[in-house]
Amino acid sequence: MLSHAMENYLKVIYEILERHERATTSMIAEQMGIASPSVTSMIKKLADLGLVTHTPYQGVSLTKVGEKASLEIIRHHRLLELYLAEALDVPWDRVHEEAEKLEHVLSENLEDRISAVLGNPTVDPHGAPIPSKDGSIHRVGRRRLTDVEPGNRVEMLEVGDRDPELLRYLGMLNLYPGTKIDVVSIEPYGGPLVLRVDGRDVQLGQGAAKEILVTE
Repeated sequence: MLSHAMENYLKVIYEILERHERATTSMIAEQMGIASPSVTSMIKKLADLGLVTHTPYQGVSLTKVGEKASLEIIRHHRLLELYLAEALDVPWDRVHEEAEKLEHVLSENLEDRISAVLGNPTVDPHGAPIPSKDGSIHRVGRRRLTDVEPGNRVEMLEVGDRDPELLRYLGMLNLYPGTKIDVVSIEPYGGPLVLRVDGRDVQLGQGAAKEILVTE
């Protein structure tokens, strides 16, 4: 049995590797809000259990066993987020916090029931893919909104679930997964993106735009 803390580490490592080429201890520490020495200590424990490998200056990787364990807890988390949003009408900026509390105690039977009630969904409220029961995960081609050239139309695919203020702000702009976005222009010297959403122009800073994944 893995501890809740171990499961949280595996989940975070997987999520970092979804968006970056490697997961460094500093990246893990920043995302979890934990001091780097504590991360190093936990990584050693996970490595001793055969769940991760850690190569100096190259970061942390998941073993096959570690990836399977991470996908299981991610499935719990994302199913719970969707259930809270759809069945209980919890706002999308609050489901992450609630799912964090429940994901570790969700039984396999209840997981199956939730999935069935939701129609065996493939994405959570933030557009992130939900791993299947067998541990596979389906992804479509995606890129950051900041990489889209002006004049192109894209569809918002996914945004991270860990920043409730960002999610509330995007909601005010009506930017949700599935929304069509026209990139009108990008202001110079790192300025904001000018986007056309539902027939109106809105500005979105580079920091927020980097968190949004899109597809054409």
